[in-house]
Amino acid sequence: MATSIPDLEKFCDHLAHQRRVSDYTVRNYRAAVENFVCYLNDAGKWKEDFAAVTSIQVRSFLVEEGRNKARRTLHNQISGLRAFYLYLRKQGIVENNPFTGLTLPKLDKPLPKFLTETQMRTLLNAPILLWKDGQISEFEAFRDSLILELLYGGGLRVSELCGLNHGQVDLDQGLARVLGKGRKERLCPLGPVAVQCLRIFVQRFDLEAALNAPLICTRKGKRMEPRQIQKLLKTHLAAASLPLDMTPHKLRHSFATHMLDEGADLRAVQELLGHANLSTTQIYTHVSIARLKEAHKEAHPRA
Repeated sequence: MATSIPDLEKFCDHLAHQRRVSDYTVRNYRAAVENFVCYLNDAGKWKEDFAAVTSIQVRSFLVEEGRNKARRTLHNQISGLRAFYLYLRKQGIVENNPFTGLTLPKLDKPLPKFLTETQMRTLLNAPILLWKDGQISEFEAFRDSLILELLYGGGLRVSELCGLNHGQVDLDQGLARVLGKGRKERLCPLGPVAVQCLRIFVQRFDLEAALNAPLICTRKGKRMEPRQIQKLLKTHLAAASLPLDMTPHKLRHSFATHMLDEGADLRAVQELLGHANLSTTQIYTHVSIARLKEAHKEAHPRA
């Protein structure tokens, strides 16, 4: 918005420094509040006072937004507004939260998309093949191989991978201290293949491995950003003739699905992924069950 909203600025500062949520969440919650204020302003109902907002205005906003936004986007936006009003109540700025009790359209719960183990092997081989074919540099090939091995081998979020420093990785133990959502720290086993990739990458290109140096970097030693990794993943997906709608997060889905397929304990997978609630991890059991049903349907004569 053109003008600053003092309460919103304080809320965003609270999110970043007190609740320590991700920059992505701060940005989305800010956008949700600004969008709501724009709606009220355009409708001639904005009184520059959040305490004056009524439940009728909120329901009208929900109807209007529901016409041109996906249900999940709408849910995320309302979550941001509810959090904002909860903050305002705690600060004594408003007495009521007009978003409390608001009925939202039900969300579809599609199963997470993932790559099969065969597809993952093809993807993991893609960087070296592209280098040998002269399409990317040697540095990019070994770095990208490392990125893919860490995303899949460790089940890391792309933001967690980008934030990793050399000092957070114990190569002898094959462990990384990862800073996840809500600034919660967890230990992630990386696997021997990923560890070997990291050793080779550092040695082959004589990279700085100081404690605070980024684990994943550009040729100039600068820390990589999630969007850069998303872009290079598309390159390797195309080279491997794999679906281009795969994302770094879907490699995390692949990690979890393959772990459970091989008999890993659900609680262990929850801990490895850094999920606060077991229900978040349980979606991957549905993936495995769906695959079993499909296999039964295709192969059993009575199916």
